[in-house]
Amino acid sequence: MRTRIDLDGRIVRLSNQDKELYPGFTKGQVVDYYVELAPVLLPHLANRPVTLRRWPDGVSGPSFFEKNLSRSAPDWVESVRIATPGSTKDREYADFLLISDAATLAWAANLAALELHIPQWTVGARGARKLPDLLVFDLDPGPGTSIVECCRVAELIGEHLGEHGLTGYPKTSGSKGMQLYVPIRVSTWERPADYAKRLAERLTAEHPRSITATMSRSARDGKVFIDWSQNNGKKTTIAPYSLRGREQPSASTPITWDEVRACAAPEDLVFGPEDVLKRVSADGDLLADLHDHPETLPRSA
Repeated sequence: MRTRIDLDGRIVRLSNQDKELYPGFTKGQVVDYYVELAPVLLPHLANRPVTLRRWPDGVSGPSFFEKNLSRSAPDWVESVRIATPGSTKDREYADFLLISDAATLAWAANLAALELHIPQWTVGARGARKLPDLLVFDLDPGPGTSIVECCRVAELIGEHLGEHGLTGYPKTSGSKGMQLYVPIRVSTWERPADYAKRLAERLTAEHPRSITATMSRSARDGKVFIDWSQNNGKKTTIAPYSLRGREQPSASTPITWDEVRACAAPEDLVFGPEDVLKRVSADGDLLADLHDHPETLPRSA
């Protein structure tokens, strides 16, 4: 059993690599998954504070979110100090993890950090928060719906974005729903959430039987919830390629618009670790140009 791994000259100490974090899927396999995906995953984590969600005893046990960098982290692991006013733990700031290399990915995976959550903004060289560079539409299927209905809503959003010269990049959440990323350029923190809310409310008015922009769970039966609030600067979204802490290993996977349009059953868009690795080997990163051409949001949705 491995006890250490050398990645670009950095030694990552490993523990309990044969421990199952999912049924039939070990911590060692989680480490291998993240290390192999490092070339396509790292660009999406670059300069974004990472919140870890850890399952020390595997997905059958409890989990917890970790924002503050562990004191036991190797000295080569990077972090950034960010103010956290209103923190549930009454902390004025947190030292968030920054993941910029495969060694740090492996170190986090060895902590049983199955999920990586990131904001829609980055930090600069001195740790200052930059304005959001991504808009996200988080599509959450209510009772009686699935990712199939989310795909239909994604198509509606995609059509609207195209009319305004914007491009949507779809990915599965790795759980029940999906997200659409839109590369943007804004001058205020409030602009992305304002635009997303306006569009969500417009689509709700046009399709009241199948879409809701209301956060109340009682309003979601038979509908897809467009969670525009994910654009709040305090919130995070599951990172592309991140595993999810579900009964079986699945991952948040970039998909094509053809796959969105063709989706007819929930299982059409379920991807396990091996599926993701095969897709990347065959097609590369479907989000590779996500940040190449940001656009200014229109004044109205």
